[in-house]
Amino acid sequence: MLEVIGVDDVGALFSDVPGELRKTAGLDLAPGLSEIEVRRRLEGLASRNTAAGQHCFIGAGAYPHFVPAAVDQILQRAEFYSAYTPYQPEVSQGTLQAIFEFQTLVAMLLGMEVANARMYDGASATAEAVLMALRMRNKRSRVLLSRALHPQYRETVRTYTTGAGNFELVDIPFDATGRSDLDWLKRNLDEHVAAVVLGYPNFFGVVEDIGTASSLAHANDSVVISATTEAVALGLLKAPGDLGVDIAVAEGQSLGIPMSYGGPGVGLFATRNDLVRMMPGRLVGEAYDGDGRRGYVLTLATREQHIRREKATSNICTNQGLMALAFTVHVSLLGKNGIRRLAIANTRAAHAVVDNLKSRGWKTAFAAPFFNEVVIRRGSAEKAWKTACSKGVLAGVPLQRWYPELSDCLLLCATEVHDDHAIAALSEALA
Repeated sequence: MLEVIGVDDVGALFSDVPGELRKTAGLDLAPGLSEIEVRRRLEGLASRNTAAGQHCFIGAGAYPHFVPAAVDQILQRAEFYSAYTPYQPEVSQGTLQAIFEFQTLVAMLLGMEVANARMYDGASATAEAVLMALRMRNKRSRVLLSRALHPQYRETVRTYTTGAGNFELVDIPFDATGRSDLDWLKRNLDEHVAAVVLGYPNFFGVVEDIGTASSLAHANDSVVISATTEAVALGLLKAPGDLGVDIAVAEGQSLGIPMSYGGPGVGLFATRNDLVRMMPGRLVGEAYDGDGRRGYVLTLATREQHIRREKATSNICTNQGLMALAFTVHVSLLGKNGIRRLAIANTRAAHAVVDNLKSRGWKTAFAAPFFNEVVIRRGSAEKAWKTACSKGVLAGVPLQRWYPELSDCLLLCATEVHDDHAIAALSEALA
């Protein structure tokens, strides 16, 4: 194999990794250890990690939530053992039914008529929504992205559209309330704008005025896309579909999926029935056999491995089946009233954080209503953040990395896992 690819040894394959790092990359394990000895050694190394526990107030796209034990238990049922693409419906009814239920729940949560069988995550779902909008308005070449949309979502959109055509991405500024500047939007909507993309809530946790933005965009015949990083918010806020959104996407990690260093997640994607053939991914539908028995099958599959490449709407190839199943189980356990109660608990926790920090000299940076994330401001914010981290409290995210004008601000998240003790610890650490 080395001869065929033209290298002398295996080490050459790693030449791009700096030599000093390669020297220290190996595990410090003596040769010939038994399995139990290796396990003890690795457990000893793992025990040196510092766990943040309930004192992690980082959100910014990945959220700490309680996942009931029933979720993992149901994932282990035999009908869900194989989460791979269900090409053979006769042996995949468990997986196919779960996908069908997933689509139903996503459509209900986003207030849309049809949802696909899932995407990689919220960021790629947003990028796919932009590509869909450009297909819908193929004579237009400009997309307006709110600057208050998650910065990594905006970068993902830029990556997806690079090389896909001569498209221009323009940032919509945010105003003093933390919302996208709708006056700017109104002035800049013209015949070149294919789509408008807003966060709901946005990166700052602020609830955007999606209804007004939709009206302005539709008057210009532009497609409206909403992107929700915190799916729990949809248990309390009016659904995007009820506010005139054409394509609603979201990250489903908050419901059933623990935080794992930023992944994996599951992308939610929904739209209207008349746009279904423009939608990426695939759909599972309900069908009946010759004897009248109900079953589930892949109804629409618009990926390049199913149809001619030039006709494909997406090259999404992963299944994300396990993550979508976890989402489906958790939402089913919560039910309509449960997810609303969970959303209310999140809102109360975030407002309790703000109330505690106000006495410590902090204030909110924006005046608009927020969900479970909030931007707080005080002099030497990053120094206070570092001090809090040294005390074992992960006090949100400094915003200077993405927004230089917010160098004195932190983005904090609070959910149902943050009790009074955790909030008091945060307040003390940021004093």
